[in-house]
Amino acid sequence: MQRYINKLKDFNELVMFEHSIFSLPFIFIAMVVAADGWFGFSLLILGALAAVSARNFAMGLNRFADRDIDAQNPRTMSRPNVDGRLDVTSIMIFTAVNAFAFVAVAYMVNPLAFYLSFPILLVLGSYSYFKRFSSLAHIVLGISLGLAPIAGVVAVSAEITAWSVMLSLGVIFWVAGFDLLYSLQDMDFDKEKGLHSIPAKYGSEATLLISSVFHLLTVIFWLLFVWVAALDMFAYAAVMLSACMLGYEHYLVRKDFTKIDRAFFTVNGYLGIAFFVFIILDKAIL
Repeated sequence: MQRYINKLKDFNELVMFEHSIFSLPFIFIAMVVAADGWFGFSLLILGALAAVSARNFAMGLNRFADRDIDAQNPRTMSRPNVDGRLDVTSIMIFTAVNAFAFVAVAYMVNPLAFYLSFPILLVLGSYSYFKRFSSLAHIVLGISLGLAPIAGVVAVSAEITAWSVMLSLGVIFWVAGFDLLYSLQDMDFDKEKGLHSIPAKYGSEATLLISSVFHLLTVIFWLLFVWVAALDMFAYAAVMLSACMLGYEHYLVRKDFTKIDRAFFTVNGYLGIAFFVFIILDKAIL
């Protein structure tokens, strides 16, 4: 029994399950707005399963593709895909099962969700190889998570609305912006190994500037989302709070690069949850 528990812990460490917190709030934000309130337990469960299985697929494939790189990077050489705890076959089976689960869940949601599940998997999988030839990998990661709001509105109303596109664009630049900050940790390693990243190509100061611009675009697109969706006071407050949290994130990183983990995990995790809570208040009270 303990063996299976340890194996589950290894898979959890492989995909960093707790990081699902970055995409889950925004798929549910889109569902709440599309349904104009509560969207039902069935879609709650299916939405969570779709988000988790999609992310597990993307992370599993990424760990498979990066096992040679991770083995050379001091920051990542203790990951389960490198240190022998999980072999290649186990990782590929895990990845394939999650891909199948995502498509199956999409099929249960509605036909449009099912048809879109295949190109979504293609986008999610492309990130794993992008950084080997292009510095735009940060944007591709943003697009991967930015698909969550689109998936949410498709699940509820079987359409793609203008406001969901604005919300998704905000998520794309939010994720790309904080991934730039996170990538500062590997700037020297990426240079040495010839990997493509904006920090490796342009340096830390340019990366900080580009990240700031991306997060400014995030706030602009989220304001457009609130306006186009005709939301009210709490939704605008959510965007303003997000702007303050993003500003604090940049303050932490500029002050001390050793604070990158705190900025990446803590601040961004709370941002998504706070945004979701404020949208619920907007729909419940106003």
